[in-house]
Amino acid sequence: MMIGLVVAIAAGGAMGALVRYGAQLLWPARGARVPVAVLLVNVVGSAIGGVFLALAQWDSGGTFAVSSSLALIVMTGFCGGLTTFSTFSVETVELASAGSWRPAAANVVLNVILGLGGAALAFTVTYGVIIVTTGAFVG
Repeated sequence: MMIGLVVAIAAGGAMGALVRYGAQLLWPARGARVPVAVLLVNVVGSAIGGVFLALAQWDSGGTFAVSSSLALIVMTGFCGGLTTFSTFSVETVELASAGSWRPAAANVVLNVILGLGGAALAFTVTYGVIIVTTGAFVG
């Protein structure tokens, strides 16, 4: 693996982590019924991952194709730094240990449903835009 790619992935991860930190400053988890910042970054990161998955899979010479290196930088680097399973887990346990079972359950359901939904929707929309724009279909 090229050192430049490793550095770019690390830089992407740092940028994603800084965006997550900013979101956590804007929407602190303490006292919130559902930790909005982590939910938001997980859904946005999943959607970005869905877009780049669709773009990285487009290999028919389409004008929207991205290199595997760019996909790694964005998905592994930026989205990896942005999204967080550990914080989601800790905040859920914190809610449950305080006896806030409904908010804890809502946090789990919202992160899973909206995260998967965001990735699937972004992937589908991106593929649709590519197909409509190029008139091609990749099966």
